[in-house]
Amino acid sequence: MSEQTVYEPVAGCGGTTQPQAAAYHRQWLVANDAGQWMSRGLCPKLEQVSVELRLGYLVLRAPGMLRMDIPLDVIEDDDSVRYGLRLGEQAIDVVDEGELAAAWISNFVGVPCRILKVHPETPVRSWPD
Repeated sequence: MSEQTVYEPVAGCGGTTQPQAAAYHRQWLVANDAGQWMSRGLCPKLEQVSVELRLGYLVLRAPGMLRMDIPLDVIEDDDSVRYGLRLGEQAIDVVDEGELAAAWISNFVGVPCRILKVHPETPVRSWPD
């Protein structure tokens, strides 16, 4: 039996073995309202969020929640939803996925937080532990 690579499109959430997910590995993250990345260490409940790529969407599912679909390749060009974030020692730009996504993840994990997409102009060099 061969081992399949697991990709994690949303850092800290559940992974997927879908080969097309390689291009989206850790392109999203969840941050609390203080702008801190919600890793599994800070929020173990994130691991219960399952992730799938389907028909051009990032599909998130969690126990007791309706699914959340986020377009894969849309980068909002409105600077009002683009923010700077520190991830370990690195400063990156992120794009907020909006109020619906924020409400979905906040309701599931039980604390105010947001789903953010890493802007392609500032990719993450290395993820902190």
